[in-house]
Amino acid sequence: MPTPLPFSSFLIFFFGSSLIFTPPSSSSSSFDTFLFGGCTLQKYTPNSPYPSNLNLLLSRLVTTSATIPYNNVTVLGSSPQDTIYGLYQCRGDLPPNDCYQCVTRAVTRLGTMCTDAYGAALQLDGCFVKYDNKRFFGVEDKTVVVKKCGPSIGSDLDALTGLDPALAQLVTGGGTYRASGAGDVRSVAQCVGDLSVGGCQDCISEAIRRLKSACGPSAWGDLFLAKCYARFTRGATHAEGNGYGYGYDANGNDDSKDNNNKTNKTIAIIIGLIAGIALLILFITWLNKRYEKGHGCR
Repeated sequence: MPTPLPFSSFLIFFFGSSLIFTPPSSSSSSFDTFLFGGCTLQKYTPNSPYPSNLNLLLSRLVTTSATIPYNNVTVLGSSPQDTIYGLYQCRGDLPPNDCYQCVTRAVTRLGTMCTDAYGAALQLDGCFVKYDNKRFFGVEDKTVVVKKCGPSIGSDLDALTGLDPALAQLVTGGGTYRASGAGDVRSVAQCVGDLSVGGCQDCISEAIRRLKSACGPSAWGDLFLAKCYARFTRGATHAEGNGYGYGYDANGNDDSKDNNNKTNKTIAIIIGLIAGIALLILFITWLNKRYEKGHGCR
């Protein structure tokens, strides 16, 4: 059996939507936010069987994502080099239609991001898609892919101690997707569905350990390993942001101020429209009275 490539072998690697795609607009769905992606350096020849096998695999991934949140697919080729393995994993709280939309968009982006590459991986906020001609199903990989921390909250003891129980509940929780909270801290973790129960537990535990060490005194934190992730956020940011309740954009910036500004502008526009309509009604009423008065004098 060929040795699977670790995630670190994706040498052409990208972080942040601005490096690959234009940042998503404010109207884009939260699950469509680009987090990271990478491609293998090895390229296939366009006239080989690999492109058609890849298209078949990706179409199967997209089709099944409409009904189930995780699936892995193998398309056998005429040679080991042309055999391809792929999977997708949707965020555990996504409804089926959003899962389907997320996987569809991820597959579309991979087509432009990793042209002619034997292997590729892409993590959007709502789903993860990966394929390669080396079998990687069930292989544990704790390579750190993304580590991002929000602004420091200083030495607020209440806030600092609130993180421990929120993350501890993720460690003890079961399943591939886990969501928890304690006080004003909200936390989530998820592993890819090809891992065993023990492999998933090991991966999530490691992600949480690294997350707490790196981002403990921060307003929010993200720690993505190759096969799992752990994230948390605090306080008022719960009310805004993506499906996790995070109040920051794809670049880690707090977007709550932008949302408040947009709300204030919307209210101002509505008030202006109401005032304009009221003035128009008064003007029409005045014209009507002038008209009636003029006819009454004849």
